[in-house]
Amino acid sequence: MARFSRLEVLNTMLDSGVVPVFYNPDLEVSKKVVKACLDGGLRIVEFTNRGDHAVDVFAKLELYCRAELPDLILGVGSIVDPYSAAMYIARGANFVVGPLLNPEVARICNRRKIPYSPGCGSASEISEAEELGCEIIKVFPGGQVGGPAFVKAVLGPCPWVSMMPTGGVDCTEESLKAWFEAGVACVGIGSKLIRKDLIQAGDFDGIRDNVKKTLQIIRKVRPKK
Repeated sequence: MARFSRLEVLNTMLDSGVVPVFYNPDLEVSKKVVKACLDGGLRIVEFTNRGDHAVDVFAKLELYCRAELPDLILGVGSIVDPYSAAMYIARGANFVVGPLLNPEVARICNRRKIPYSPGCGSASEISEAEELGCEIIKVFPGGQVGGPAFVKAVLGPCPWVSMMPTGGVDCTEESLKAWFEAGVACVGIGSKLIRKDLIQAGDFDGIRDNVKKTLQIIRKVRPKK
């Protein structure tokens, strides 16, 4: 069962402005990654359903967060079917993200009041996702579907849409400024934020510092409401 309400999860996404995305098959490494994110100022992390037995790693990671990092909101990404969504929800996923829109995933998440951010690449897909109850829509792959210009174009006729591009977002001021000025609600960042070279070197302080720096840039470039 999710430890956080749908509203708290969504508001945390919006307040932080960024959701870090990662996968690692090693539980101990994964523990250090999520702690580095929390120490850097982010209390929300997406663990992707990528490798064999990923659900088992996630289950143990959520138990670790529950016991040692109770403020951290752990969710799952790369979900494409309702069966996978159900497995992760049963193991405590607080939100579900996918590279595509699956109405059955939306329904199972709605039944458990868990946020679902499906990957959409057109105005029609975004509209369908919102009809299914999705609040924050993942724009994927962000760079390939049109980048910040796509976000700005959609918000013209549909200013109520909340979008989270993933793919094509860098941790640089130039990239983040372009996306936030276009009107995104938040962004998802994977290997540009949780860098593989830092993980391989065991430099989790480096990941923490990356998170801190990214949050500082977002606070600087994000348009004031």
